[in-house]
Amino acid sequence: MAMWDKIKDQAKTFQQSQGTRGASGHGPGQQGYGQQGHSGGSGSPSGGSKAQLIGLFKSQLASVKTELKSGAYRDASMAMCALVAAADGQVEPAERQRVEELIVSNEVLQNFPADQLRQRFNQHVDKLVANFELGRSEALQVIAKAAKKPAEARAVIQTGMVIAGADGVFEPSEQYAIREACTALGVPPSEFGV
Repeated sequence: MAMWDKIKDQAKTFQQSQGTRGASGHGPGQQGYGQQGHSGGSGSPSGGSKAQLIGLFKSQLASVKTELKSGAYRDASMAMCALVAAADGQVEPAERQRVEELIVSNEVLQNFPADQLRQRFNQHVDKLVANFELGRSEALQVIAKAAKKPAEARAVIQTGMVIAGADGVFEPSEQYAIREACTALGVPPSEFGV
């Protein structure tokens, strides 16, 4: 599964070409390009590359930390984290607690009081657990509010990626949740390799 390597390369080129609109203008034919043909049994990347990637997103977020103080970013990133946590349609109490801990220990999210973050995250998770479709559409509406500022929109996706990848596994359902959030924010999913 060479997806992490692919995202890592994209993240590097994304950093180099930040500001230029390089590869995002191509039609839908490019989506998922290169994902096939990589499943040669031993092709799974080392855990190090995942950790590197998460580190890269964390450092990108940290570099814009001072800009990420708006309520729109806070609310959208909590909705994003809830979507990732509930991506497979269920949230075990242990998983909820693990994601909560990741949220309150996240350097950038420390711009906000921990109880505000917990409250918003849990509200979304409760709705997703009660009625997944309804909870999902509400979460995506909240996420879409961060679209006005491109830096915030990208930070919401990066926050979701950091939370999703923290356990070293990037589930297809989590990738799908992140793709949906990209669509809601008008950000090309290819920028994040999803």
